[in-house]
Amino acid sequence: MIPAAGDWSGIVKAGQRLRIVDLEGHQAVDFLCYDAADPAERYNAADTMKINGSIFLGPGSKLYSDMGRALFTIVEDSCGRHDTIGGCCSNESNHLRYGATPGPNCRDNFVRALGRHGLGRKDIVANVNFFMHVPVGADGFMNTGLDAGHSKPGDRVELRAERDVLAVLSNCPQINNATNDFNPTPVRVTLFDRD
Repeated sequence: MIPAAGDWSGIVKAGQRLRIVDLEGHQAVDFLCYDAADPAERYNAADTMKINGSIFLGPGSKLYSDMGRALFTIVEDSCGRHDTIGGCCSNESNHLRYGATPGPNCRDNFVRALGRHGLGRKDIVANVNFFMHVPVGADGFMNTGLDAGHSKPGDRVELRAERDVLAVLSNCPQINNATNDFNPTPVRVTLFDRD
């Protein structure tokens, strides 16, 4: 169980599956991943969008590294759409967007989780936001955080590791917009083998 506003990190071996369950619905989960043997090779949002042909991720989508190698494949997904463009919240962006004072945020969660693996702030790149709904209009306007997510209680996304991967997540603590219905809640993360 990852508490509201908490973080998690761990090594997912090639072929293992990582399941993330939104227990109460409308809870964004910010996600990064790295090649476990060489974390300088990491998730690349632009290549992931280009190769998958969409700014949204769903069943069958692959998360690609900056070396063009698949790190994870989404093999099960009951929510149906996940964001690749909104990025993570931080004290700085919360202040600029909402005039908020410093508080819990995904960038600090990432720094803490990455620190357990000898990595830090310089290793944070544009991330995936599982269960986060970012509508994009025909005019290119993106509505980040003004709409609640589409996930329902119990919705899940399951990823298969295509190589040994370091997975890092922040259970988004955002309270300044509707992303989490202004109320961050816990999620469950399960790591298991599956043939």
